[in-house]
Amino acid sequence: MMSRRNFLVGAATGACSITNVWATKNSVSPFPLDEFEQRIARRDFRGITKEVLPTPCMVVDIDLFQANIRHMAETVKENGINLRPHVKVHKSVDVARYQIAHGAIGLTCATIAEAELFSRAGIKGVLWTKQPASVNNIQRVLALSKQDPTFMFVTDDSLVVDWLEQAAAAYNPGYEKGRAKLRIAVSVFAGMQRQGIDGGKPAVELAQKIASSKRMQFEGFMAYSGAAAHTKGFANRRKRSMEVLAGARESRELALKSGLPVNLMSGGSTGTYNIDHETGLTELEAGTYAFMDTEYFIIGGQDGDDKMYNDWKPALTVLTTVDGKHRPNIVTTDYGTKALAKPTDQVKGMPWLNVGQQGAEYGALRWKDGDKEPRVGDRFEIYCTNLDQSTNAFDRYYVARGDQIVDVWPIMGRTGAAQR
Repeated sequence: MMSRRNFLVGAATGACSITNVWATKNSVSPFPLDEFEQRIARRDFRGITKEVLPTPCMVVDIDLFQANIRHMAETVKENGINLRPHVKVHKSVDVARYQIAHGAIGLTCATIAEAELFSRAGIKGVLWTKQPASVNNIQRVLALSKQDPTFMFVTDDSLVVDWLEQAAAAYNPGYEKGRAKLRIAVSVFAGMQRQGIDGGKPAVELAQKIASSKRMQFEGFMAYSGAAAHTKGFANRRKRSMEVLAGARESRELALKSGLPVNLMSGGSTGTYNIDHETGLTELEAGTYAFMDTEYFIIGGQDGDDKMYNDWKPALTVLTTVDGKHRPNIVTTDYGTKALAKPTDQVKGMPWLNVGQQGAEYGALRWKDGDKEPRVGDRFEIYCTNLDQSTNAFDRYYVARGDQIVDVWPIMGRTGAAQR
């Protein structure tokens, strides 16, 4: 039977014991935590390891992250499809620049705030995947389009096109004189009720309306299907992707017959990255591949494993500390609902531990085998369930090679406290 002490030592990849931390500090000078922020600001990461990080916090394994970026770059090149990765999963200019350096033609964004951040960081070819339907968003779209002529966005509604036309004419002389144009793609229904005009004639009629305006330029079609992306089993996922993108393909054919140029067919995902070059798309909006989360772990891959998706490495974890233990088979952590802890999260290297919730700042780890009990002060790394949600709860990534922190990347350009 493995002792608790040996267990903790042997599972060092998933947890570290505070006993070891203090033992180390008895023999060397402790890390000067009063200098923590100053060192990060001047990019002096000496002595900054996972052991001294505030928790809960997000940690990126730099080697696994870089492997994921390389794999995607190699795959899209081989398949002859462009990559415009979605930033909603990382919201990091540092990550985006690495993706661009490895061949991405631009970025895809979920909010106008994301589009503004990345465009103003000097990244070209930003595509916003929601239409502006408020005065605030319309004005921001007009402003960003003038500042960055490579910026694009989508619409699926003729009424929104009318609003854009009116706003551009009334408030923006550059659009009135034709010096600036709104670059717009039509969002086509691809199986998700939240978005998309019907494919075929309705989509082309909207495209023609956009193209007829002297203040707008029709770019092509976008069709995103998240349901297809998470369909389990590669063959099933491939079949569903072909089915739900039929409307987008029909739209392209009719547009070309009518004389409309179609510069892009955008969509796709991490789950369909090696399928979408067959579905009619010309570019991928995949995003989760950079880090990965547990929702994607279980969809299965082309390698025949229908239970695990082995194409990508799990490069991001949430580091948490056990800060309470009073009841059998449960410990309290600082990874609670404010940090978006979910029962579907997984503990790195320790599948017998189950993640739970106990409150805003209180999480839980539960287990059945009493010989493998975590202790107060132990630290664990958690694979989160949904990166789109979890990333939004943090202000920075601590970038690690092994236990050593080698960089810190802001999330959404935030410069707040080390932890919330």
